[in-house]
Amino acid sequence: MKNNFKLAICQIKVFDDKKSNINRALEMITTSAKNGADIIILPEMFNCPYDNSKFAEYAEIQEESYTLQSISKSATDNNVYIIAGSIPELENDKIYNSSFIFNNSGEIIGKYRKIHLFDIETPEIRFFESDTLNSGNQIGIFDLGFMKIGIAICYDMRFPELLRIMALKGVQLIVIPGAFNMITGPAHWEILIRSRAVDNQLFVAAASPARNDELSYVAYGNSMIVDPWGEIIARAGQNEEIVYADINLDKLKNVRKELPLLKNRRPDIYDLFEK
Repeated sequence: MKNNFKLAICQIKVFDDKKSNINRALEMITTSAKNGADIIILPEMFNCPYDNSKFAEYAEIQEESYTLQSISKSATDNNVYIIAGSIPELENDKIYNSSFIFNNSGEIIGKYRKIHLFDIETPEIRFFESDTLNSGNQIGIFDLGFMKIGIAICYDMRFPELLRIMALKGVQLIVIPGAFNMITGPAHWEILIRSRAVDNQLFVAAASPARNDELSYVAYGNSMIVDPWGEIIARAGQNEEIVYADINLDKLKNVRKELPLLKNRRPDIYDLFEK
């Protein structure tokens, strides 16, 4: 699985029922593994409605987390790597939007806490994650042994500096669990995912929850996987489903060789304006 592997995104329909959400995630992980997936990605807040009023109720301490224990067992049983989207994580009376990375032995080999909190106010929607959540302060770069991945969560992808750092540090795949809404999703979801792939000449996999009109916050869906040339190689619709893509890391090498974007950067010039 050095240069070629199969990626799966489980676009889960989330309900206000933690156990049901986890069970659905486990079912989709098993299905993905049976269909040959090596790395399986879950959405942002896959065990919890994306709702400030729910984060404290659903939050779990890492060492005691039923959600994480369940995902760990599934990674072991199915011999797969799992990027466990994100869950509300509780530590020292603070709640974080956290993504956990499991190897195929069920071990947590990394954790990323969302850096940029989604605080927006438009004529159509007001949502302030900072009312409930706290921000992380570490960039999410993790070595799976056969490649480096980066993790960014939802709003993080709007900050190109963050993803560029990942590319410069050798990341080949950026995974973005995200829950864009029905305003920002149609406007910006695809544009941002494809732009970040083209900007950094790497693979981007963005995992959204499926659309659930019964929740107060409705996710856009449309999970997708984009290659280093900006082509969409897998895309979901709005409903619950699993999408797959065969990833060949030679594509990244070839794109960077033919169009040496990262080599042609001029940090000597940029630095003059950043000081």
